[in-house]
Amino acid sequence: MFTFAHPWCFILLVLPLAVRFLLPVHRERRTAVMVPFMNRMSRITGQKPSEGSTITRRSTAQHTVAWLSWILIITAMARPQFFEPPISRTLPTRDLLLAIDLSGSMQVEDFKDEKGQMRDRLTAVKQVVDTFLEHRENDRVGLILFGSAAFVQAPFTNDLDVCRELLAEAQVGMAGPKTAIGDAIGLSIHVFNRSEQKNKVLILLTDGNDTSSKVPPTDAARIARDKGIVIHTIAIGDPEAAGEEKLDEDSLREISQTTNGSFYRALDRDQLENIYQEIDALDTRKAETISYRPRRDLYVWPLATAIILAILFQIFMALRHRARTAKLPDPSTP
Repeated sequence: MFTFAHPWCFILLVLPLAVRFLLPVHRERRTAVMVPFMNRMSRITGQKPSEGSTITRRSTAQHTVAWLSWILIITAMARPQFFEPPISRTLPTRDLLLAIDLSGSMQVEDFKDEKGQMRDRLTAVKQVVDTFLEHRENDRVGLILFGSAAFVQAPFTNDLDVCRELLAEAQVGMAGPKTAIGDAIGLSIHVFNRSEQKNKVLILLTDGNDTSSKVPPTDAARIARDKGIVIHTIAIGDPEAAGEEKLDEDSLREISQTTNGSFYRALDRDQLENIYQEIDALDTRKAETISYRPRRDLYVWPLATAIILAILFQIFMALRHRARTAKLPDPSTP
């Protein structure tokens, strides 16, 4: 679409006419020169002597070039613009953080993949979470991995391919053999402190109980609630196990209930996949989009045309004057 940013500038088109009709004619007093060869000079120049003031008149070409240049300058001042087709961009409306347990018990092979083969828990989690991330829209996603300690594997980003790649590189035990659920929640709170989004969701997946946290998980959950963070907990361990591998479902339930989240139990890959689908449906929200139309300023074209027109006309007038001067006879010749 073509438009002008300052269309009111076209009012100035009538300014030369207003100056011509409203202001008085410019007059100058000059001393007359008496020459004895007045008649001869009149014949040579082709001009007839007259009485009174002399008014210099422009030729039609001068008037035309002057008006065209003025119109082009005013057009440039009006700032012509061309708007490109609109470009829309969807803004992230939620920050989603994934906290994945990498303790030693995640290598237990009790999950079946799509082909029915037994896989370890971490491999199943990777497959399901990868599919979950593949279908994310309008979310910024971050990744926390935890074992004996928790660390940020990926801060919040719109580049979900990077998160998927970093998750694929995770290995059992790389964060230590124990389980620090409280520290993982505490680190999540720190990551969310830098977020400006209103919707903050943490998905916490573990197959054990808290054995090495400096902050109890329930205390960390209360702090998260005060920060407006919703925690969904997913238990994939064996509640009948003993020792460090025993799954503390009561603690996970309390964490989710404290933050108005949900607790899920996944005994196989299909259940785990359904859980992520439920979480996706549970946190539906309206996407925010912004659109803008890039614009290109075109004022340079009329401005350049006016300058080139004026230069060409001056060159033409100079050549014309030279040609006429060359044809005039020498006054000193008898």
